[in-house]
Amino acid sequence: MLTVGQLLRKTRENKGIPLSVVEKKTHIQVKFLKEIENNNWSVFPSQVYIAGIIKNYANFLGLDVKKTLAFFRRDYANREETRFKTKLSKNYLIPESQKIVNLIFAFFTIFIFIYFAFQLTNYLSPPQLILLSPKVDHFTVEKKIKIIGKTEKDTIVTIFGERIYPNEKGVFEYQFPLQVGVNELIIELTGANGKKTLFRKIFYKSVK
Repeated sequence: MLTVGQLLRKTRENKGIPLSVVEKKTHIQVKFLKEIENNNWSVFPSQVYIAGIIKNYANFLGLDVKKTLAFFRRDYANREETRFKTKLSKNYLIPESQKIVNLIFAFFTIFIFIYFAFQLTNYLSPPQLILLSPKVDHFTVEKKIKIIGKTEKDTIVTIFGERIYPNEKGVFEYQFPLQVGVNELIIELTGANGKKTLFRKIFYKSVK
């Protein structure tokens, strides 16, 4: 299929007209005439500008201007369609390696989000207590029982007004005296965020 550039160059060469003569008669620089003949329009600012050059060139060569411009519009439309398809292909046909990178990045982003959400929840939540010992709540001969609990290491632990200091793992111990009947243990926990938890546990001591 003959392009507009080929049409112009073929007509000029058949008439034996060098580009230097075309330049003098049309005032179009040789470098631009060559680009037109090679259908290389990327150096021009707009479609209208290119059409103006082709019109002058066709007039000089004695070609039908309307038909010549029709060739140009067809070629220009084909080029735009090709460029669109290429761009679409680049956007949607992502290489496998890029897909893997994107997938890893997505998982990493989700992980970071979940981690910070977890940390924020922990920071805003009151401290928790796990009672490690004793495992039973009924006693008969014991005068004291050893209370062993676990909480966050920065938590302030208070039992009946006495400050208890957890170790680096958050574990603390307390000797709790028992009387016959019902014994209520109350542990007050104050977290680093100022939130408080009141832990209550009932122990029973019966007579043999």
